[in-house]
Amino acid sequence: MKFITACCLILLCSDLVAQKSMQLTSPDGSIVFSFSMQQNKPHYSVAYSKQLLIQKSSLDLVFDDVKMSQNCKLKKMPEYSTGIENYSLIVGKTSSVSHPYKKAVIFLESGGYGVNVEVKAFNDGIAFRYVFPEQEGKQSFTLLEEQTQFKVAGNPIIKALQLPNYTTSHEGLYITAPLNEIKNDTLMDMPVLLQFPNITFMAITEAALLDYAGMYLVKRNGILTSQLSPLPNQTDIKVKATLPHQTPWRVMMIGNRIGTLIESSMLTTLCPPLALKETNWIKTGTTTFPWWNGTIIPDTNFAVGNNFETNKYYIDFCAANNIKYHTVVEANGHEWYTNDGGGYQPGNNVDVTKPVDWLDMKQVCDYAKSKGVGVRVWVHWKALYPKLDTAFAIFEEWGLSGMMVDFMDRDDQEMVNIQNEILVKAAKHHLHIQFHGAYKPTGLHRTYPNEFTREGTLNYETYKWDTTLTVDDDLNIVFTRMLAGSTDYHQGGFRAFGMPHQNGRGAFKVQYTRPLVMGTRCHMLGMYVVMENYQGMLCDYPDAYTGQPGFEVLQHIPTTWDETHVTNAKIDEYISIARRKGNDWYIGSVSNHDKHEVDIEMNFLPAGNYTATIYSDADDVNVNPDHLKKEVRQVDNTSKIKINLSQGGGNVIILNKN
Repeated sequence: MKFITACCLILLCSDLVAQKSMQLTSPDGSIVFSFSMQQNKPHYSVAYSKQLLIQKSSLDLVFDDVKMSQNCKLKKMPEYSTGIENYSLIVGKTSSVSHPYKKAVIFLESGGYGVNVEVKAFNDGIAFRYVFPEQEGKQSFTLLEEQTQFKVAGNPIIKALQLPNYTTSHEGLYITAPLNEIKNDTLMDMPVLLQFPNITFMAITEAALLDYAGMYLVKRNGILTSQLSPLPNQTDIKVKATLPHQTPWRVMMIGNRIGTLIESSMLTTLCPPLALKETNWIKTGTTTFPWWNGTIIPDTNFAVGNNFETNKYYIDFCAANNIKYHTVVEANGHEWYTNDGGGYQPGNNVDVTKPVDWLDMKQVCDYAKSKGVGVRVWVHWKALYPKLDTAFAIFEEWGLSGMMVDFMDRDDQEMVNIQNEILVKAAKHHLHIQFHGAYKPTGLHRTYPNEFTREGTLNYETYKWDTTLTVDDDLNIVFTRMLAGSTDYHQGGFRAFGMPHQNGRGAFKVQYTRPLVMGTRCHMLGMYVVMENYQGMLCDYPDAYTGQPGFEVLQHIPTTWDETHVTNAKIDEYISIARRKGNDWYIGSVSNHDKHEVDIEMNFLPAGNYTATIYSDADDVNVNPDHLKKEVRQVDNTSKIKINLSQGGGNVIILNKN
């Protein structure tokens, strides 16, 4: 619930209309948002601890008949309030949020359009959005572009994913460079991370992407400027909407430690409250994903394929090892459903409601249910969407728990609405969703907690075909893409091959079937804690896990958490994250291609004694990267554990309350 109190906006002058300038501060006073009207154009700036981060930047919208910055004016005095967002999350990195804020609504008018700028200041950042109220003489609007500027002060280091256009899977390697070295007209995905002098961090992204086009940043005349994804089959129109309407929130997470950004709940706080009446069916957990390993099974008297026996083998593995879900994907290059297309693309006669002849999906689901295992499926969105209502009803009748929806590859307004429609209708049939080939999350797992995870990042699936991704890139993802939320990373490869050296690759080799992974076994284990992911995968084949050291971690690792705390982090080098589930804590650490010695203080623990089970890189890990050592000791909140991370290494500490 929200608690609205007195005015929180500090006016620089008693006559707002005359001076046309104001400031909004965060509850703790560390962040200052300044607004001004100059030459009939709205501008803003942002400072943190008296350090200017965003210089005077313009706020602008280009409609099909007017540009907002042309003769814009203040309509009336702004409205101010303070409040605290108190809410629970069904799935998330924390289960309970209490988020104080201060708020201002600035009323603008230009060319017959009334546009309100709604601003919220939190202790961990600033967010604003454009709101289009009901207004006389207008029922709708057409937006050609949003030109919100982020005129960054100085020359901070930027981490960003550069993209060639708007129709991509949002997968690629992040660049790290001084901002002034980024070329003009370079399209950048969000979140982007900016590291300023004096150890200040800021990430720019968006929250509550609903019925609007996805936003990118482009460097134009040296200034980062918003740019929207165009509607399909043309380039001019970005958004068409009826009134009232609003944009997503333009978010700047800010802090003097990178951990502040990772711990932040700004994105979910800015999203609408829970929209589902019934949620007890929503159960997160780890899942198999046999496509990654090549659907490997032992020597048997049946052929591997889209059949009951193959799926039974994986379901039995799940049941014996506390793995919540099995995913039915494909076999021998063909989907589980009827399709006459090639390369997993829908043909003219595709039908997701009809499994291939030799697969009885209800039989698979019934058997899995008898073993306490849920069944998920992979599906191409173009095959699913034309039969959305029919397919979901049939999926529920079969007994499916959820699905991966793939090859979205767009974030224009139409695709945004398609994805949200899938979430809403899936919830009616008790189905969870994992989006692949999809844009970043924007906090909507608060509203629709059946959205378990999204891809939108280069990940371990690439180990099947190239050496692009390295352990260094794992850290880049944590400090960029993961700031937006749950990140599907195709985890679970249990066979490391060759230690990464300075180039991050070492002796690694590509294998499409039974792929290998870079980094150590403990690096992979650590990623299950470090990476926020509500639908964790065990991508390898069952015999790759059975009897292997560290597998017991994956058998019991939670996928949603009650609390998250970043204990240690150094960009480009290492990170340690502690996450709580109930009374127990899990601390995961991963390293880049170098060795690191890290002290983990236990001062985040409540009072009491804990049994610490520690999984560390073995002494011979440079020769045998799958080797680890395990030790048990007693700790409390005054303890300190020193961990040694090898090249491409990792560590997991499990703290059980005594």
